[in-house]
Amino acid sequence: MGLTSWAYGLAEGLLAESLPKRWAHSQQVYREALALAPILGDDADLLAAAAIVHDVGYADAAVSTGQHMIDGGRYLQQIDADPRICALVALHTSSPWEAAELGLSEALRDFLPVSEHLVDAITYCDLSSSPSGRPVQPEDRLQEVLDRYGPGHVVFRAVSAARPELLRMVQRVREKVSVASIARTV
Repeated sequence: MGLTSWAYGLAEGLLAESLPKRWAHSQQVYREALALAPILGDDADLLAAAAIVHDVGYADAAVSTGQHMIDGGRYLQQIDADPRICALVALHTSSPWEAAELGLSEALRDFLPVSEHLVDAITYCDLSSSPSGRPVQPEDRLQEVLDRYGPGHVVFRAVSAARPELLRMVQRVREKVSVASIARTV
């Protein structure tokens, strides 16, 4: 079984019935990852696998700290998943900022360093999917998160602090996609 097939089956088993909206979101994140394959080269399958499992930390079987990125990364470590997938799940989107808010920054050190371009890519994919699994502009998705959580919530504070860097990550991916598109037309 290939890496992506394995990851898809795992995520479906953990999310489809118990968290159907999270599953719909994860499927769109996966589709976004597949669309980035031209800029990822040998890392395309790795990103697709990480994309589909990026939110398994919400599943009851994975929850330990309450920070879904770390919980997902730890769950994947426990089942001996590829360490790069564990790291991408643990570090995606606003994880470092949320971990700092929750006093969990040290927990992120349990995950091997992973290439910036892959963290950028999974973050782009996550921010390009609405909570219900529809494509959305990352800027709109960030606003939706802020509106949904409100100023008193840790996610609001983390995303507010992370927003400038998250938008830089999105821009780096957009630039790579643009360059790849131009190269294909020349």
